[in-house]
Amino acid sequence: MAANGPARERRETRRVDGFGEAPAYVGVVERRPRQPPVPVVLAPGAVELAGPLFGTRDVGPFDADLTRQHPGEPLGERITVSGRVLDGRGRPVRGQLVELWQANAAGRYAHRLDDRRAPLDPNFTGTGRCLTDDSGRYRFTTIRPGAYPWASHPHAWRPAHLHFSLFGTAFTQRLVTQMYFPNDPLLPYDAIRNALPDPDARRRLVAVYDPDLNEPELSLGYHWDIVLDGPAATWTAPASVPAQGGR
Repeated sequence: MAANGPARERRETRRVDGFGEAPAYVGVVERRPRQPPVPVVLAPGAVELAGPLFGTRDVGPFDADLTRQHPGEPLGERITVSGRVLDGRGRPVRGQLVELWQANAAGRYAHRLDDRRAPLDPNFTGTGRCLTDDSGRYRFTTIRPGAYPWASHPHAWRPAHLHFSLFGTAFTQRLVTQMYFPNDPLLPYDAIRNALPDPDARRRLVAVYDPDLNEPELSLGYHWDIVLDGPAATWTAPASVPAQGGR
């Protein structure tokens, strides 16, 4: 996360999805490399050993259920989010660490930089993690996050979204991305989502409502697969500009 600062990019507009003109997301100067890329040469197999090594003992029993990490019940609509993590050939990525973070039901993050006029939830921190099973499947129980305003333009609100981070089985598979919810009226106006040039890639960032994932009388289910590499790889979401500490 970056602090607010004067180094905003120029305001631009573009026509997106037939919804008229909306400011394009071009990021901030601080997030852009100022130096040319440096080639890294490693011995065969060294890439796979360069990242953190996680085992089943590193993930606790409540890490994947963000609603059970505090003594009380969090506020908001409970949801279950599940899917498969796949490589470019459609093979499951087993034992993969999947990390998730998000805003609470009021659209506020439990972070010192987020000081908007929205309530914090003492029973919801908004972070979780899990390991994929032998089928490459992950599963989280959490709260549907709220929308929040941000500094793209005066009327900009970010649609509800979940942040995901995956290390993959090699350095080249590292992925940080965002998942959106279907039928969100804010989606066509989201500058970050619309920064992806491929309409199909934007579509793949939106989860699908899946009643088979519903927990009776508890939560609604959403299915979202993640592809780590190849032509159908899930896009790395562009970094967002903080709005009063939000993301």
